[in-house]
Amino acid sequence: MMPLHLVGETLDKTRSHYLAETGKLVQLMRGIYVDADDDIDATILKHAVRIAHYLYPRAYLSAASAVLLGPTRDGRLFLSGRRKQRTRLRSLEIIQNEAPDHPSIAPAIIDDGMGEFHVDVSSMRQRFLEAFRLRSEHAASIDETMREVIADRLREEHGSAQGAADAVWALARQNQWYREGELAERYFLHRPAAAPARNEAALDLIVAWHGQPIGNLIHDGFEWRWQQTDENGPPLIRQTTPGKLPPFILSLLPEGWLESVLNDRDERAILRSGRRYMSNIIIVEKRSELAALPADILVTRLAAYSEGGVFTGRYAGPGRDHIEQSFERNLAQIFASSETPRLSGVQIKAPMFLDHDGTLCPSVATPFTHILKPAGTSGFEALPVIEWQSLTLAASAGFATPSMALVPMPDEMPPALLVERFDIRAQNKDQRLLAMEDFASVLGVPTEAKYDGTIERIARAVRPLSTAPDEDVMLIFKRAVFAWLIADGDMHLKNLALLKIAEPGSHRFNSVRMAPLYDAVTTRVFPRLERDRMALKLNAKDDRLRRADFRATASTIGIRVNDADAAIDELVSRLRPGLDEITLPPVARTRSPVTDAAERMLVLIRERLDDFV
Repeated sequence: MMPLHLVGETLDKTRSHYLAETGKLVQLMRGIYVDADDDIDATILKHAVRIAHYLYPRAYLSAASAVLLGPTRDGRLFLSGRRKQRTRLRSLEIIQNEAPDHPSIAPAIIDDGMGEFHVDVSSMRQRFLEAFRLRSEHAASIDETMREVIADRLREEHGSAQGAADAVWALARQNQWYREGELAERYFLHRPAAAPARNEAALDLIVAWHGQPIGNLIHDGFEWRWQQTDENGPPLIRQTTPGKLPPFILSLLPEGWLESVLNDRDERAILRSGRRYMSNIIIVEKRSELAALPADILVTRLAAYSEGGVFTGRYAGPGRDHIEQSFERNLAQIFASSETPRLSGVQIKAPMFLDHDGTLCPSVATPFTHILKPAGTSGFEALPVIEWQSLTLAASAGFATPSMALVPMPDEMPPALLVERFDIRAQNKDQRLLAMEDFASVLGVPTEAKYDGTIERIARAVRPLSTAPDEDVMLIFKRAVFAWLIADGDMHLKNLALLKIAEPGSHRFNSVRMAPLYDAVTTRVFPRLERDRMALKLNAKDDRLRRADFRATASTIGIRVNDADAAIDELVSRLRPGLDEITLPPVARTRSPVTDAAERMLVLIRERLDDFV
């Protein structure tokens, strides 16, 4: 069999469904299938141009892909067509921009092992103009070496630098690319001999992953540019909007409480004030700083120091002095050091380290292995306990969840929740590369838009990226059902993520799966959230959901209705006994506001289960 299957070209629709149902084919997206026992990522990259031509037959290869007649080394394929759009299939990203009104294109022949086919590509003149487009990812893909080769080719064709400039200008005027024409002409006729003076406000930050540099974040005083330097590992960071921070980096930055504590005025200040981030990322100004920072490796499992849902080790973190300062300000002192890992999210959190002897202390010069979530104030004192119950119910319902425990706190504070990180290595000899990417980053939307997505959009994004797409789409569906049943109004794009794992020496992620369920909480038991709705819509609704809404969503995202009903029934059947069996640990029964909220949560979930028909 051929490794790539296209409905309407290599097989018909009926046979494709049959082969997918019997497990012989894997559907990447509508109409595109690959052999289940093949190296799927290698197949996608080998046939990238054929896939793009199948999806967008009227588009043409442009920018670096017109030069390479294929994707770049980091898996990006550049097209120009009628509209701007991005399509991700595992390690391939097809990036299409809007073509000019009067494009100059030429035919090219491609043979990817499945036979020759013809595609249109940008002509030499147009490629050169594309290299000078402003705020364009297509332009950034054409490096200085490519640009010089194209310029030499045009000089040779037109007899001189002036002739080449005139030829390029003629195309620029046709498409009203006047700025591009000016820059192209200057390149041909007035290239500066000396380097321009450096802006001292410019930044050149080194980004390391698992301690190894993978690229540079460069700010010239005006905008950001991501420059990948390590081409050997899997592509982790993508700059989807020229001039802006890559979504993956943006997703790591502090929000809410921590952002105000750090008092950082902009992204430059935030990135300079910290070094260590989630997903095993380090950002520094000097390479020599990397060696001084500890690797985040799980030294001690939380299970060794917890019993009955309660932490049994020694807490050596911040306390609250009722007279001198608030607990929040005391906690903020930890973040005064740039060595302290930065956390995203608006909830108060502290990075912690659990040592061999069971001592839990702030992670400043130690590995960052656990996350401490203290109780809030003004009616949110029960937040850690509510999250503990939510995650306990999630585990009973069959979801993968991180290890966790409630921590007795000093100074008569309500218990905090301690969560073990699942995105780090568990031992020193483990050489895998791990990264967690939330769906704000996956979808390329800013943090402030984390409530704007839909379950259907997430499922569409997951199918071509996951290494087990059918399982992960079903998991997203079940997550949505669970969020509704426990009244979790905070399952937004940053509280859903992919966990990516690359084996040592691999050029791609060998496993891309939905991350374990985290940050689940029944929001309707808190002040001013009594009428809280779902964070993400499904079937165009975020409240008053019924089984019919979930069945409609299942059909939209490619799940058979019978399978959706079976998944719902199984989840409900496991959740009911989970509700009956859950018992608050003694440490959580000391304050009536906490116990009252915990009881209201269970009553609310039982009501939703009874009403869910």
